[in-house]
Amino acid sequence: MKRESLFLSQLVPVGLALVIFFVLSGVLYFEIVFLNRVTFQDIALGLRWSDILVGMTIYLKTSVDFAIFMGNLMDQYPGWRNRVAIESGTAFGNALGSIAILALWILFRNIDWILTITIVIASFVLLKLAEEGLDHAKETDKTFPYWFVNLVTLSDKTLRSINGVSNRFLRYVIPDLSMRLKKNLAFWGLIGSSFLIPFILGLDNFAGYIPVFSLVNVFGFLVGVFAAHMLLNVALFISPRKTTRVVKNPIISLVGSLVFVGLAIYGFIEAFRILFLH
Repeated sequence: MKRESLFLSQLVPVGLALVIFFVLSGVLYFEIVFLNRVTFQDIALGLRWSDILVGMTIYLKTSVDFAIFMGNLMDQYPGWRNRVAIESGTAFGNALGSIAILALWILFRNIDWILTITIVIASFVLLKLAEEGLDHAKETDKTFPYWFVNLVTLSDKTLRSINGVSNRFLRYVIPDLSMRLKKNLAFWGLIGSSFLIPFILGLDNFAGYIPVFSLVNVFGFLVGVFAAHMLLNVALFISPRKTTRVVKNPIISLVGSLVFVGLAIYGFIEAFRILFLH
């Protein structure tokens, strides 16, 4: 029974992470092959370790947001079947978000306003997720210093003010996004719910990667991003209890929200650069 439990709880999710990585890398390859046929400037399909390592490094530096989201999901939905659903949803969401923006970038890279609109929308979504990520940060006790409590309170008020304005037009262009998923979701419902937010994060992260494309090969870079996402998944699955305990820490929650804010600000700056300084 213990052997079966180990197989289901660890080996199945870890094996699935590897399979999904190769599937998504294959999808990316054939997407670039297709796009190279319909565009004038081809993307090289060779893999260099330097490009892969750059992609892995940059992704892991911005992985706090995903770790917090993943930890919250695992805490709310324990069990190996739910792990499979969470792994599938988050991996495909993150990758397909990047793949979608890749297609947009290749096809419309000379139409700056289309790319700019996409980046701006994704940045506003990140600010919304940053507000919701402060939930655990607000659960402080007397052991936390006064300045920390004030910082959380100020961050919460500021984000609520900004999101209160942006929600007036965002509700017409994006679905209702929340890190607080509905309870008692079935297998397919959990896949769908765990797909949406990583998809948005993939959109925004890729938008932030655009300046790097003049230095590295896009295909190798994104394979590195997918590989780093897979390794992070594996680490989370190996020790989900420690992960959920860490992400519920108020300090980690605050840091995660600040990462969201930082990515959003970077997105706004990148949008301005593309539209006015390109």
